[in-house]
Amino acid sequence: MVGESRKWMILVVTTWIQAFTGTNFDFSSYSSELKTVLGISQVQLNYLSVASDMGKALGWCSGVSLMYLPLWVVMFMAALMGLFGYGFQWFVIERMITLPYVLVFFLCLLAGCSICWFNTVCYVLCIRHFQANRALALSLTISFNGVSAALYSLIANAINPSDDNLYLFLNALVPLFITGVALVPLLRQPPPIQPLSSEAIHRDSMVFLCLYILAVVTGLYLLLLNSLSSNISNARILLVGAIFLLILPLCLPGIAYAREWACRNMPFSFQNENSSDFNLVNPDDLELHKELIGENENGNVVNATSYGLIDKEGCLWCFGKVMEKDRLTVLGEEHSARLLVRRWDFWLYYAAYFCGGTIGLVYSNNLGQISESLGYSSMTSSLVTLYSSCSFFGRLLAAAPDFLRDKIYFARTGWLAVALVPTPIGFLLLTLSGSEAMLRAGTGLIGISSGFVFSAAVSVTSELFGPNSAGVNHNILITNIPIGSLLYGLLAALVYDANEGSSVIQVNLLKEATLCMGRSCYRQTFIWWGCISVVGLASSILLFLRTRAAYNRFERNRCQSESSS
Repeated sequence: MVGESRKWMILVVTTWIQAFTGTNFDFSSYSSELKTVLGISQVQLNYLSVASDMGKALGWCSGVSLMYLPLWVVMFMAALMGLFGYGFQWFVIERMITLPYVLVFFLCLLAGCSICWFNTVCYVLCIRHFQANRALALSLTISFNGVSAALYSLIANAINPSDDNLYLFLNALVPLFITGVALVPLLRQPPPIQPLSSEAIHRDSMVFLCLYILAVVTGLYLLLLNSLSSNISNARILLVGAIFLLILPLCLPGIAYAREWACRNMPFSFQNENSSDFNLVNPDDLELHKELIGENENGNVVNATSYGLIDKEGCLWCFGKVMEKDRLTVLGEEHSARLLVRRWDFWLYYAAYFCGGTIGLVYSNNLGQISESLGYSSMTSSLVTLYSSCSFFGRLLAAAPDFLRDKIYFARTGWLAVALVPTPIGFLLLTLSGSEAMLRAGTGLIGISSGFVFSAAVSVTSELFGPNSAGVNHNILITNIPIGSLLYGLLAALVYDANEGSSVIQVNLLKEATLCMGRSCYRQTFIWWGCISVVGLASSILLFLRTRAAYNRFERNRCQSESSS
């Protein structure tokens, strides 16, 4: 029982780490001031944003470090990288010190690395302690990374609502503080959990359901009440409420255990005949994965080196050859990096992420300049909070396949395709009008879409290309983030600088900086981004059509396994 309670403590602590270390989301809150202080162009500012995202390309370093160092040491290394990366940027933006552009670029890279290292620690904790509920644990914790901007906005408004530079100061210190808070539970980690019984899986399912409901309440609280935080006294009250909601999950496992004890000792009063049917995770699913893979390797079903089975019902006739060539037929088969990059399905998946989720991240990095160019500079903080909160809900929605599996079965790649639909709609709204309503609606749609992609990607990678290879394969997948950040951000910066002549404001503080005003600054960018997001949507649909047969086959085997047992 002690080990069980500690694992839930680990999960709650992991959500805290994620909630306070998504510091890349508030870049837009201080980017305009950073641009002014450094006296740089929009293109140069974009390179600083790219530097932060480049940290994800170095994510393998954290994995290697975990092979030789204790997990808590790696976590403190991440906190120290953030302390130096954001701390010295704060000194620069406060004009306490002057650094050349190259060193500021390095500081942004160091800060980006810290985020990736924190994420790796959280992934390892979830996988280690929730083997049967891995997808649910990952989706829940990753979703809290989306509320970071909203939480930092509350903290900043509770201290000084008029100081946007405060975000950098908080980015440096808050993750270090959370690391210290998380230290005790990490040092008292429970031993590896043995395979869970059906009763234990049922209990865990109930706890996860409660945690997801509480997460939705937390997200609505931050989204709907954040607009009231402009007043310092209101912000402090709202911050206390947010902290209470983050601490409250510590009580839920105890309630679940108390209910279980009551069901055993007072069955006639508390037991529900249908309660045993509620399981978010089937205890036989992992074994079924292994059986399918084993059959594949033994050649009883398909040749392990062949992906050429043709299911005419699973593809469109006009795309027959494309749909059938080298497609996946079994879920969960391990792929080495060499095999991975030779698969068409991987590149369709890569394109969907590159043209979908990544473009949403680049949009959030440019929110400061977008709102400023449209004349809504005072709304930057609220827009960042809106994007962050919607990203949070998108990440929570990524758990829908697990919650709805027994009622409405749909391949996870199909959910991915559906999730990418709001992005082109959002860019269409931004292209048609520069009004505040359209800006908020477009930002919310893009936030929901990109949040779903970020959260679902870990599970999709594991299902398509093997759970044991997911760490390496997912790091290969997210190399698209720095590439997309560079290309999409450079496109936006070039359009921005090209239109500065139509309405320019010269800012002379130590150095000269340019400022573009008007819809022309980003309208062409929104058109390009919208077209690119359509390519991502098309790629995700092709991926769904190619993998649907494999998902359907796995579901049929799962149903047969349940009926036979």
